[in-house]
Amino acid sequence: MKAILERPGEKRIHRASWPLSRLRTARNDKGLWASVCATAGAAVWAGVAVLARVGIARVGAIELMFLFAPLVIVPLGLELGRTMGVGGRMQELARWLQPVGAALAIVAMLLPPGRRAGLAALGWLLICGLVAGAGVLDLIRASWQEADRSVRPTMVRVTLGIARIDLAVGGAWLVASRLGMRPMGIQEPIGLLTAVHFHYAGFATAMIAAATLNFAERRGAQPWLRRVVLIVIGMPFVVAAGFVISPALKMVAALLFSVGVAVLAIFLRGCGKRAKNPTARVLLQVAAGAVFAGMVLAGTYAVADFVNSDALTIPQMARTHGILNAIGFCLPGLLGWLVENASQ
Repeated sequence: MKAILERPGEKRIHRASWPLSRLRTARNDKGLWASVCATAGAAVWAGVAVLARVGIARVGAIELMFLFAPLVIVPLGLELGRTMGVGGRMQELARWLQPVGAALAIVAMLLPPGRRAGLAALGWLLICGLVAGAGVLDLIRASWQEADRSVRPTMVRVTLGIARIDLAVGGAWLVASRLGMRPMGIQEPIGLLTAVHFHYAGFATAMIAAATLNFAERRGAQPWLRRVVLIVIGMPFVVAAGFVISPALKMVAALLFSVGVAVLAIFLRGCGKRAKNPTARVLLQVAAGAVFAGMVLAGTYAVADFVNSDALTIPQMARTHGILNAIGFCLPGLLGWLVENASQ
């Protein structure tokens, strides 16, 4: 009989490697889930767009731009945040329930404004609330850690927290819009546009800014980029406040935000050139070019709106700035950093 001797060290190595392999599998499963949700969401969105084009689905350009966020942008954004180390049980639950919430958002858009549409929109608000709750908890932990100088909260972590809070604000405005409410006297389509604003200019842009800053900081200090990111994550709230407080405040905040995102595009282009993955380099270059053009339009609209000019109307902005921001910037920007992070 042949005796097989097992060294104690070998046994320990085998046991230690088992959970590591399970962790890698879990991470791959999460990435696959995000990919499936975003791909299926894009297909559903295209179907709704076709039905709207032929007159079967009564949704306009603004409604379509909004639906692209819960169906495609949000699952990609949540996955990007996960690759940068944020998550938690609340966000994990939101990630699994996201397809249901997105389906309810579609129902809310197809129904006429009223109680039923508002109740359907609450389903998406629940997802946004879970994500925002995870962001708030992350910011609270970061504030507790400020007392420990060895564990300082990073600007990346703060940006990721603010990005997730933006979703809850956007979800709340969606509910108000579909209920037919006019909070603070704001008329439609401004209510729905505010929901669009916080999903794209808030959540998606902040997630891309955090990924850009994270990439840049790994290659050296970037104090100017941190200041730009502060403008990018703060101005969406000031722009929204300007609708209630002052048209002048709204114009100034919109211009500052447009300048901040345009400067972010310059940093994004520079970081994109240094990305290791060739596909990521192309996607990030496309995103940088599209958002620069989009922010020029946004700044022009802010001034035209302040002086009551019809040079750029809301429908025109939805067809130009909206498409550039959603499909030209947010989609390739999120995909670019996801591809780059996956290749590291």
